[in-house]
Amino acid sequence: MAATCDPKDMLKRYFGFDGFLDAQEEVVQKILTGRDGLVVMPTGGGKSLCYQLPAMCLDGVTLVVSPLIALMKDQVDALLVKGIPATMINSTLDPSEQRERIRKMCAGEYKLVYVAPERFRGSSFMEAIKSVNIALFAVDEAHCLSQWGHDFRPEYMKLGMALEALGRPQALALTAT
Repeated sequence: MAATCDPKDMLKRYFGFDGFLDAQEEVVQKILTGRDGLVVMPTGGGKSLCYQLPAMCLDGVTLVVSPLIALMKDQVDALLVKGIPATMINSTLDPSEQRERIRKMCAGEYKLVYVAPERFRGSSFMEAIKSVNIALFAVDEAHCLSQWGHDFRPEYMKLGMALEALGRPQALALTAT
């Protein structure tokens, strides 16, 4: 954690809120003390802030696994408006743009990087980011692990192996169900 990081100051500065909702502050504090976690909050309860705010305090990149490209885009667009360096790497980008974003990720130019679970399917992505300091591995919409059965998104079942291959960074799973 950055020595000068005050979560309440970051909440006001980047997100424009005077106070946390419900359990957000407790989750943020636990993340900032190095704890892994599982967050279950209702839709609209502020789950995303539980990894976005710590990302601004942690040394390194917060890698966010998200199931939907539209959700990634909405999250990244909102973060960029707030002045938070974020990007997504997914199949909508041509290979050269993907490589450029990975290069910038390796150079420490992003605090948050959103990817689909399928990004871990092959070894090329893992090989490309092996030098990146992954401070937090956040699995958004974690109910996708089993909600529709193991056939729905089998790549979700492989995220544990990806986590280990990345050196077992701190992990956070979030869901509304």
